[in-house]
This record gives sequence, C-alpha cells and structure tokens, in this order.
Amino acid sequence: MKRLGLFPRIIIAMVFGIGVGLVAPDWVVRIFATFNSIFNQFLSFMIPLIILGFIIPGIGELGRGAGKLLGLTAAIVYVSTVLSGMLAYAAAAFAFPSLLSGASAVQTGNPEEMLLQGFFNIDMPPVFGVMTALLLSFVIGIGITATEAKSLLGLTREFKDIVGKVISSMIIPLLPIHIAGIFMNMTQAGQVALILQVFLKVFVMILLLHMIILLCQYGIAGTLNKRNPFTMLKTMIPAYFTALGTQSSAATIPVTLKQTKKLGTDEEVANFVVPLCATIHITGSTITITSVTSAILFIHGQPLSLATMLPFILMLGITMIAAPSVPGGGVMAALGLFQSMLGFDEAMISLTIALYIAQDSFGTATNVTGDGAIAQIIHFFKKKQMRANRTAG
Repeated sequence: MKRLGLFPRIIIAMVFGIGVGLVAPDWVVRIFATFNSIFNQFLSFMIPLIILGFIIPGIGELGRGAGKLLGLTAAIVYVSTVLSGMLAYAAAAFAFPSLLSGASAVQTGNPEEMLLQGFFNIDMPPVFGVMTALLLSFVIGIGITATEAKSLLGLTREFKDIVGKVISSMIIPLLPIHIAGIFMNMTQAGQVALILQVFLKVFVMILLLHMIILLCQYGIAGTLNKRNPFTMLKTMIPAYFTALGTQSSAATIPVTLKQTKKLGTDEEVANFVVPLCATIHITGSTITITSVTSAILFIHGQPLSLATMLPFILMLGITMIAAPSVPGGGVMAALGLFQSMLGFDEAMISLTIALYIAQDSFGTATNVTGDGAIAQIIHFFKKKQMRANRTAG
C-alpha cells in the first residue's frame, strides 16, 4: 500500500468506506467509529505540539541570513499567500450559494446525532490550548531572531523533526483508516452522496483558482522583466508535474531550481529564493484550505463572513510556515486554526483533512510553480538595486 502513495490510498479508503457503509451492520461501523474517536483525541493532543514544532523554527530561521533580500522575499510571499486566500474566499462567497445550493445544514444535520458513536473513548487532553501554543510560538520564535539564540534554535529544529516524525510515521499512515471510517459512517447516515457532490464541485473550482493565481503571479513577473508570462509558465511545467508526483515542495527543489534558472533568473537569487519558498510559499495550499473550509462552513449553515475568514487567512500564512515536507503537512499545521478561529468540531476537521489530502498534490504543484515567479520578481528588484548603486557610485 505504501508504494501507491497517499493520494491513491485516500481514494481506496473512500471507496472502501462507502462500500462497507452500504452493507455492514452497525457494530462494524462502530468499530471504525471507535478508532476514529481515539484518533481524533490523539490529533487534538498533537495540535499544540505541531504548532510549536513548525512555527518556532520557521520564524527563527527567517530572521537569519540574507538581510534585505530575505525580508523582501518573505514580504512578497506573505502578500501572495494572503491574496490567494482572499481570491479563494471571494470565489466561495460568490459561487457557493448557487454551486452548493443543494447542500444545507438541514441535510447535513448534527453529526453527533446522525453518525454512529464508538464503543468507548480515551481522553487525551492537550498540554495547553491552541491560542497558548500560537502565542508561545511567536514569542519564542521572535526571541530567537532578536537574540540569535543558536542553541535554542537547534533544539526547536530537533523538536520539529520529532513532531514531523510522528506525523509521517503515525498520523499520515493511519489517515486512510480514519478516512475510511468517516465515509463508512457518513454512508450509513445517508450523508455521503451530498459530501461527494460538494467535493467534486469544490475540487474543480480549486483547480481553476490554482490556474488563475499562477497566471497572476507570472503576469506580474513577466511585466516587471518584460517577458512573456506564458513562455515562463511553460518553462516551469517540469517542476509542476514533478510536484504532482512527490507531493513535496522540498523534494521538488532540484527541478524547481533548474527550471527557475532557465527563466534567466540570477543564480544567487535562484539559489536563495527557491529553497526558502519551498518552505514558506504556500499559495496553492492556501487556496485549497480556504476553499475547503468555506465549503464545510457553508454546508453546515454558517455564514462566509469577511470578519471570520480574513483573520483566518492572515493567520494561515503564518501558521503554515515550515510545514513539514510530507504529504498533507500543510493541513496538519493549520489544524489549530480550524478549532480556534472557525469553531470546527472533530467531524468537520476530519472532513477537511480528507478533502484537502485528496488534492494535496495539485496544491503543492501550484506552490512550487509559483516559486519561479517569486524568484523572477526578486531578480527584478536586485537588478534595480544594482543599477541604483552604480548610478550612486
């Protein structure tokens, strides 16, 4: 099964869950519901640790090294990420009332009442709350940057490796079983047809938004450097398809770097920007998470208000910094925000994970393809600065 990759396993799990849910007696479904209950408890326990493990070294590492070039790259990436999220929110607010008109809170009902419960539950209370974890991460991360605490930064990197290992060795391998249980229970409750209908429509919209954001990014990069954006995008196609297969921005760095240099990017800029953006540039993933969470809010009858979604998107761009380079890492890093800012319950979080991972490779491909555009934008500003220095000299 491991050789299939995560995406095929997720699809098999969905099909298996639906098939078993159609014919299995309640006690079989309740066995999977018991596993899901325990898995959700463990996930809740891990959320604050995931936040600490990813955000602290992410912020700490951003403050080191290349000075103005680092600051400019980080600022452009953050603006790009936030605008991607706002694009997804605007599309959801405009399209979902008609696109998902058949899905409503009445049809989805209360998951606690409609879904079968497990035989027992094991409480695994988190060490501290999500907001405490976020605040602690920001304080320690900024403190590391300000004081250049190399020893503490090294410890946080090791802690990140531990958390990443838990995700890659435990959470991600168990996700197909968890998702099979979710779809089995939803099938038994008569909800699965609605969820699949919603998923297919949202999936198509996400792919369209990915194309739009790439066109915007390369439109800006092409305009600044007086180059054809479509030719630039064509050059980056190998990176896009490599990311589809690896589902990892980090694993795609060699191909992304090679194609970015083919764009005519300054070698120093390419060598700096591409590895950095593999960690912090998550426009495709932001579009996916914003679209999926908006769909789940909509089908549960909750309004898609700007007052709710804008703070969520602003925090998403920070929280997903240094998300692990394993499939599904982005959504794992954002789990705390689903609870603290959107009020998601366990069923909503589980559905978000399932829908996100089902198209994770496309989000990753959009992320790495956009890295070439960011590198070209930084390339433009570096040339501009060099001309200004020569003039001043």
